[in-house]
Amino acid sequence: MRSQNALSRPGKGLRIANARQANGKLKLEFAVPTPNDKQDHFAIRKGVRCAGVHLIIDLHGAKRLDDIDHIEATLRRCVEAARATLLHIHLHHFQPNGVSGVAVLAESHISIHTWPDAAYAALDVFMCGVADPDACIPVLREAFAAQSVGVNEILRGHGAP
Repeated sequence: MRSQNALSRPGKGLRIANARQANGKLKLEFAVPTPNDKQDHFAIRKGVRCAGVHLIIDLHGAKRLDDIDHIEATLRRCVEAARATLLHIHLHHFQPNGVSGVAVLAESHISIHTWPDAAYAALDVFMCGVADPDACIPVLREAFAAQSVGVNEILRGHGAP
């Protein structure tokens, strides 16, 4: 079942071309994309065109993996570092410990699952377009004081038309 919020996003698919004040009220003018404006938002990675770069990140010997506020702030720093567009963050704190969640991006997502007792966190960083998923790695390493960071890369949609 879709949420009402997902169905009623104002301006979906439109760019705000101009915003100006008129009689004390903000007036937005939208530019409707023409077929020539179409952007497929595919990424180029090492000369390869793909739908997006998907990093599978493992943090070992990590700290603060049960601190939901710290995790949210870290995800926000990752989004900023990657020059991505944050749409929504949803995190869930498990009992007795652990956090799972996702930062939904215009460019795709960052997900996190933590096991504080094992000092381990698993993250997926998937981004398309000009966003830079690699910029998340040093943010994560520092924020969670990880002793080791493993990264695997998948080029999603490689070979798509």
